[in-house]
Amino acid sequence: MERKRIFNSIVAAAVALTLLIAWNLFKSVSPTTPQQQTSLNVSAAISLSKALGEIKTVYQSSNPNFTITYNFGASGALQQQIQQGAPVDVFFSAATNPMDALQQSNLLINDTRRNLLTNRLVLITPKNGVALSDFKQLTDAKIKKIAIGEPKSVPVGQYAQEMLNKLGLWRPIQPKLVLGNNVRQVLTFVESGNVDAGIVYATDATASDKVTVRLTAAENLHSPIVYPLAVIRNSRNPAAAKAFVDFLAGDRAKIVFQKYGFGIVR
Repeated sequence: MERKRIFNSIVAAAVALTLLIAWNLFKSVSPTTPQQQTSLNVSAAISLSKALGEIKTVYQSSNPNFTITYNFGASGALQQQIQQGAPVDVFFSAATNPMDALQQSNLLINDTRRNLLTNRLVLITPKNGVALSDFKQLTDAKIKKIAIGEPKSVPVGQYAQEMLNKLGLWRPIQPKLVLGNNVRQVLTFVESGNVDAGIVYATDATASDKVTVRLTAAENLHSPIVYPLAVIRNSRNPAAAKAFVDFLAGDRAKIVFQKYGFGIVR
């Protein structure tokens, strides 16, 4: 019995020693490393800035190894940057035309493109500005300056031009127009009182306490205001970009978008 106990003790010690050596060897060849950081560059229409800012906080709280960097601006200008090779992973436009241009240039991962949001076009004045009840009053002498987005590159300006054309107002008000580089600049022109009226998205107008919404354009006066998004073909992290696009299209993000006044494409 004594020999057996000694033998069992030797075997147990040998097993323990073997396990210790194996563990130390494992640690030496497989050091513990922190999970790799993933960064995404997202170019988005400036009208989305507040909503996407909140969504970034929500997303990164559940995905701490993700770093999201936004580049906000006019959708047409962002489209041109992407065409010129800017390092962009996801594009979120305020109109379909810039996205169409990128798709035609084969710069999108096509199965990631989706229409996500809608918006409305409104006429605003400074908080205590002239009360307007009809778009035709923009021709009145008391309205001296009207701000809109630059129609060639700013979607809100394109929608405004379409609406004013249909109402027969585009030519009469030409001398009054002040063109902004993006919708937020148009909003600033009105907030500051540097213009008497401006045409912006409803979401931007409701976010400001310095302007008054006077009129909402009928939707048949302009092209549908649709916000598409997609992953850029030259993305450095296409899998991560697709995951973020899926999140933006999910229920949690939709709650945030609706909070800021956006409609959801059904």
